[in-house]
Amino acid sequence: MIRTRFESIGAYTPATVRSTEDLIAELAVPRSLDLERITGIKNRRVYDSDPDRYESSFELALHAIEDCLWHSGYRADELDVVISASITRTRGAGIFCYAPSFALMLGNAIGANAARHFDVSNACAGMITGVMVLDRMIKAGAVRNGLVVSGEQITPIAETALREISRPYDPQFAALTVGDAAVAVVLDDRGDDEDELHYVELMTAADGAEHCIGMPSDRTGGIAMYTDNRAMQNEARYRQGIDRMADFLAETGRTWESEKYDYWIHHQFSAPAIEYISDLTERHFGTPMPQALNVLHDYGNTASTSHFLVLHEHLAQQKVPKGSKILMIPAASGIVSGYLAATISRLAA
Repeated sequence: MIRTRFESIGAYTPATVRSTEDLIAELAVPRSLDLERITGIKNRRVYDSDPDRYESSFELALHAIEDCLWHSGYRADELDVVISASITRTRGAGIFCYAPSFALMLGNAIGANAARHFDVSNACAGMITGVMVLDRMIKAGAVRNGLVVSGEQITPIAETALREISRPYDPQFAALTVGDAAVAVVLDDRGDDEDELHYVELMTAADGAEHCIGMPSDRTGGIAMYTDNRAMQNEARYRQGIDRMADFLAETGRTWESEKYDYWIHHQFSAPAIEYISDLTERHFGTPMPQALNVLHDYGNTASTSHFLVLHEHLAQQKVPKGSKILMIPAASGIVSGYLAATISRLAA
């Protein structure tokens, strides 16, 4: 049986740091909103907008790929497939690219000219979606290895929100939490007991599509994100995701205790919300939860890159021992939930 593993990981974050305090100071509305307390986000990274050093989604993604391949045993021309999972697809200031695929352009830029290529788009669950598709391709024998990458230049939605927010609780509130980043991972068919992607599943709630929408702003221009914050705080939706995972474990003869997760990584949107979800999950399964890994205090919500940025940063700080079992819990507008479990021993950052 073919076993998939994470073979290497890379990441890139811009040098510019922008604090929540500085961000809130630019709001036109009364500044009684304590965003840092509500979200746990103190800082985020912001792309370089200087024309000579402009950090588009494409440039961010290239930096992450370079880091990933530096740690990889594969050269770019040995990759069988390149998958891009970015929400944002900028190639310059004001240039949003729909075609050709971002994966094709990135593959050509690194010399992976013979690789298959395609983009996936699934909001903040994009990277995990790309990993799921590549995992299936490897296990089906269609490819031996591949690269999944996302470069998110997403802070322009925060810039739009600063111009347009007119009250303390506004539909663009969540846009103030984002930060820019890029990540890349290589997967291959050489998994074993020490390194294996055990399972990855995603589910979409059909009744959730109305709650989170990204679109061009019709007020002041720019790209905006409008979120029904009530949906993000809806306990029933959190419980639905927990129930789905419980069903998966039961259907596959597993239990939460038998899985022995060492760490889990949630989408990095709000520290209090993550704690709340952890409490709900602990009550549901009746057992203590694994240690949560987070970087939102320093990087904010980096959209589709968030889970793997967390993993990369903790690997870089040598805080994830070899043989650790990681559980990733995606969350995205749509509304998407799911889980990814992997044991990692050879990854380095």
